[in-house]
Amino acid sequence: MDERVYVGNADVDALSERGWLLGHFRPEDDPRHSQDVEIKWGVHPPGDERAEWVTGEERTALLVLISGRFRVELPGRSVLLAKRGDYVVWGHGVDHSWYAEEESGVLTVRWPSVPGYAVGG
Repeated sequence: MDERVYVGNADVDALSERGWLLGHFRPEDDPRHSQDVEIKWGVHPPGDERAEWVTGEERTALLVLISGRFRVELPGRSVLLAKRGDYVVWGHGVDHSWYAEEESGVLTVRWPSVPGYAVGG
């Protein structure tokens, strides 16, 4: 077996690391270890919301809606993702929060993968 290959299931693997599948927090010998990018698989029940805003963000993020209705709150702007494939990107220094209007599946990619940040959010 090639140890540079990992095959898994996002629903199962997301149970650890609060949904984050790939990033600096994975062991260095794990193919999912990356200093460059983090990827999260999020499944949110209706009414699920981030406990508090993320502030002082040092990364860029992309959030893609897979299913449901998901709202991303940004300073001065609320973005509703309502159609599969809708996405939003926010950059370095942009605070954010989110709210699941319906049961929602989302894929989040953020970069770089910065040690010292708590895995979550």
